[in-house]
Amino acid sequence: MHLPLNALRAFDAAARHLNLTRAALELHVTQAAISQHIRQLEDQLGKPLFRRLPRGLALTDEGMALVPAVAQAFGSLSRALAQVQDRRPHEVLSVGVVGTFAVGWLLPRLRAFQEAHAFVDLRLFTHNNRVDLAGEGWDCAIRFGDGAWHGTAARQLLQAPLTPMCAPAIAARLQQPADLARETLLRTYRAGEWEQWFAQNKLACPSLRGTVFDSSLTLAEAAAQGLGVALLPLRLFSRDLQAGRLVAPLAQTLDTGSYWLTQLKSRSPTLAMQTFERWLLAQCGQEQPPDTRAAALP
Repeated sequence: MHLPLNALRAFDAAARHLNLTRAALELHVTQAAISQHIRQLEDQLGKPLFRRLPRGLALTDEGMALVPAVAQAFGSLSRALAQVQDRRPHEVLSVGVVGTFAVGWLLPRLRAFQEAHAFVDLRLFTHNNRVDLAGEGWDCAIRFGDGAWHGTAARQLLQAPLTPMCAPAIAARLQQPADLARETLLRTYRAGEWEQWFAQNKLACPSLRGTVFDSSLTLAEAAAQGLGVALLPLRLFSRDLQAGRLVAPLAQTLDTGSYWLTQLKSRSPTLAMQTFERWLLAQCGQEQPPDTRAAALP
């Protein structure tokens, strides 16, 4: 069936406004033209789409069924036309991202970036904080640390203090920092974090035992499965906190670094690199740390 585009546009506007006059003003046509287009569409479908009221319109069941399909079709067409009209050539942007940041922060926001900056052809590569920008051929990388890497320009994105986190059953046993001495303390390749945390709280660090993990993601999963307590950046595991898989029973934190966007000083930034950096900084500027009170057990 061939459905006239102008009639569908008239139906879409009238369905949103439920008023022929306002629909005509939106489309810059006369009210009579809107009425004619809708009548043409109803004749072709053999179904009434509106009920005419003394003051405005009301959709029939058939009209209500048609509204979402028409709105989706016009939305898809509008987005496609916007891409065609964008005269900027697509640019490939290769970004290395430490896995914890990629899963806990970037992925939930990635669609917004892609919709706002369609000319960027983003390629993501995860890493465990060991980065060789030149060797990997990446344009930039997000990593964790103090921001001081030789030959590298760094922009701070997020502070990420570490907090003891564990499964709810273990959290129920933890009322104060000294209680951790009786638990298995999970570790990553970043040695010394637990020693620093206990020293900061004026406690002797207990004997450390158990598996050492090369990723905060696997470390967090081990903690969620009840294998022990892990030091994790709270703000990157908010979804696990909300789901109740992880709990942060103690308020004491350890500041060992931040997440940074890095690139070689010898590399001139492309438009895609500049766009990605501006977007990251804007998004991180709006970021609020999670409420640890909501995550802790009463």
